Amino acid sequence: MNINFSSNLFLWLLLMILPEMAFSQSADFAIQDVKFESQGITLAGSILTPKKAFAAVVIVHGSDPVKREMEFAKRLAKEGIAVLTYDKRGVGESGGVYVGPSVGTNNIDTTNLNLLSQDASSAVNTFRTHLKNKRIPIGLLGFSQAGWIIPIAANKNPQIEFMVLFSCPTITTLEQLRFQFYTNGNNNFWENHTEAETREHIKNDADRYQFTATDPKKSLNTISIPGLWLFGEKDIQIPVKLCIEQLNTFKAQGKPFEYTLFSKLGHNTSSENDTEPFDISIQWIKQKTFNSKKSKV
Repeated sequence: MNINFSSNLFLWLLLMILPEMAFSQSADFAIQDVKFESQGITLAGSILTPKKAFAAVVIVHGSDPVKREMEFAKRLAKEGIAVLTYDKRGVGESGGVYVGPSVGTNNIDTTNLNLLSQDASSAVNTFRTHLKNKRIPIGLLGFSQAGWIIPIAANKNPQIEFMVLFSCPTITTLEQLRFQFYTNGNNNFWENHTEAETREHIKNDADRYQFTATDPKKSLNTISIPGLWLFGEKDIQIPVKLCIEQLNTFKAQGKPFEYTLFSKLGHNTSSENDTEPFDISIQWIKQKTFNSKKSKV
């Protein structure tokens, strides 16, 4: 009887303690679902708040019809960055219409990119109201197509204080399409083509679509917030060295833009399989937000 009683007591105490232990081990951040309005529709997302956040970011999507980027958001939150990530308009729980296909005229025409930039800007405004620390810097972090969206949003919303861009173009939408059609999904493209002939193709190839091109350089030329671009040298969706050339022009003009090139990576520079780009982005955000806080004192 005593043995059974002792065993039962031990099990009972263990059951009481385990949930608390599990909670404390996984409670690096809290998750709160949110909804917000943008251009007449309701977008749904989640806010991840670390115990001690030193910065905050809104995640901006690539061209695919993707829901909120929870796994990437959790990686950021574990590093002390508060995150708002939301379902793209027309996807998941968000209202509106997803404009597709992913590669095509309607997905990257000026109207849609401006609309998506409004969504990102509205997310920033909503995020600010949820942050307890009203002085915490908020930035935009995005992938691929976000290279056109983020500069537009940052140009219009003064609350955006920095930007991190994974495999994002600095060339026009039409130039990017010419390059993407040229590579045609061939992972060995750069083994059989030179930079010179690729640039010649981008410059002179006939456009398959006729629409007004979006040029991110127009917005980048008018903003002065710090920006970090992370590129994979083997990218076959954006011409990386041409994009870097544009950034070097801005850097020569005194713009606070930086980039890092990874020789072994392609378009996916945010993968968990190679964490170096992610780690560099975290250190960069820490440095920039620390300097930003110093300047406000």
